[in-house]
Amino acid sequence: MLIDNRNKTLTINAGGRLLDLSQPQVMGILNVTPDSFYDGSRCPDMTAVAKRVETILSEGADMIDVGGYSSRPGCVDVSVEEEKRRLAIGFEAIRRLSPDAVISVDTFRAEVARWSVEEWGVQIINDISAGELDADMFDVVAQLRVPYIMMHMRGTPEAMMQQQYLHYDDVVADVLQYFAAKIDRLAYMGVNDIIIDPGFGFSKTIDDNYRLMRHLDEFARLGLPLLVGISRKSMIYKLLDVTPAESLNGTTALNVMALLGGAHILRVHDVKQAVEAVKIVGKTLQ
Repeated sequence: MLIDNRNKTLTINAGGRLLDLSQPQVMGILNVTPDSFYDGSRCPDMTAVAKRVETILSEGADMIDVGGYSSRPGCVDVSVEEEKRRLAIGFEAIRRLSPDAVISVDTFRAEVARWSVEEWGVQIINDISAGELDADMFDVVAQLRVPYIMMHMRGTPEAMMQQQYLHYDDVVADVLQYFAAKIDRLAYMGVNDIIIDPGFGFSKTIDDNYRLMRHLDEFARLGLPLLVGISRKSMIYKLLDVTPAESLNGTTALNVMALLGGAHILRVHDVKQAVEAVKIVGKTLQ
């Protein structure tokens, strides 16, 4: 089923700027980490970060998602102080090169989220755990009143692919039910701008991931913006028996499927190709 989002009035208030998501947006990934799963995205120092920011901006990203804590399976834990240090490098580079850029912080820690918004003016919080890894996160989001991306995941980043986290009665129904409960709680707390992310690759088998992609249109029933992040993930490179570096073609194919399934935001490493996919799908749906 093809979903045309052009006539839907889904918007988010990002730091006083109303973003219209009837036109799908592209979120460029900035990993200020030495150990992200895709080595082409790692930016461990200021020079690499600045170069990466320039690329993201020149290729037409609508927003930049900055992460200082790798969430790949088996990742190494880092302290709050180290996560802040890494993020500050990314935030400083973005604010210097494009002061008005929309920035999302990729963190599951409430303290880091608050610091990012209050000290750096970050407009969006992107939490891979939907509040599961830090009980204070929902309170912080409600107090700060910033858009909140909540992703579906089971377990911790270190343990999410263990067998006990991989069983679903029905992965689509289970993820929808998970979000419904979270949305009710956030709405009660006064949080208005919620974006949902099904969590491709997080505590899910390859078959689970593709089942979610086939039924992406079902998430429209939640009435909220939908973010899809499948860029160079294992659901692509394991299926095709290639490496993450060789997974751009598969990523683009899935991004097109995600757009046709109703995605409002694509979170990607390769901005140029995603921007082109948005334009082509938009033209197709005219």
